[in-house]
Amino acid sequence: MTLAVGGGLIVAGAVVALVHAAMSSVEDSIALPPRSEAPYSEPYEGDPYEEEPYEEDPYAEDPYAEEPYAEEPSVTEPDAKKDVTITACTRDPQIGWQSAKVKVVNGSSTTASYTIMMEFLDEDGVKVAEGGAGVADLEPGGSAVKKAQGLGEVPPGTTCRISDVWRTPSD
Repeated sequence: MTLAVGGGLIVAGAVVALVHAAMSSVEDSIALPPRSEAPYSEPYEGDPYEEEPYEEDPYAEDPYAEEPYAEEPSVTEPDAKKDVTITACTRDPQIGWQSAKVKVVNGSSTTASYTIMMEFLDEDGVKVAEGGAGVADLEPGGSAVKKAQGLGEVPPGTTCRISDVWRTPSD
């Protein structure tokens, strides 16, 4: 019996020593860096330095510079928001989350991908949730219908509004 108690105390002592050594090494590794050894000095109270004014405007146009590049004329693409319409705005009765069904018609002259951001507004017009949908690689003139799922419970009577649309040309 004495041997069992003595052996237990030895094991307990070894565990305490091991934990103490581990804690010391962790404490050393997360210690803050030492403070600066530089002596403290009072704020400068002399006269402030004033810059000398330039003799000429440094931002004036360089008379020897080449003419700036003229912007090349580009084909104006229609606004991406005009490509998206809301066809349905519904609230899930079981979980109270709002969603909108949106129809995207690519009105640009190139294949494009769309990111549509939605806002869900309560009866007072206050935004209560947001959601979004995406369409990839839509051909010019092509259309797609997607569900823009809102995130979070909203009150009954919530309405849907398109907040932003990004159209990115596809390769």
